Amino acid sequence: MIFTLSVVGLARTILWIIAIYFIIKILSRLLAPFLIRFAARKMEEKFGQQFNQQYKQDNPKRKEGETVIDKMPNDNSQSNKKVGEYIDYEEID
Repeated sequence: MIFTLSVVGLARTILWIIAIYFIIKILSRLLAPFLIRFAARKMEEKFGQQFNQQYKQDNPKRKEGETVIDKMPNDNSQSNKKVGEYIDYEEID
């Protein structure tokens, strides 16, 4: 089947493209606040769940003012006392 290009068909296609563009633009302005509000609510729930899970894991029943050390640092690192020899020098002008 061979299609021929006509001015009327081209104008009709361009008008349809412009009409669809404006319809999408108008609908996005109307629906965007609802979509953003929905996404923000979902993120808030997700962050709240993560916070509650972490808070429950990190905060077992402790008395107020009690100091707890979970892990003592390893003191296996030994410093090398003999780093090098000291060289005395004089400035030459």
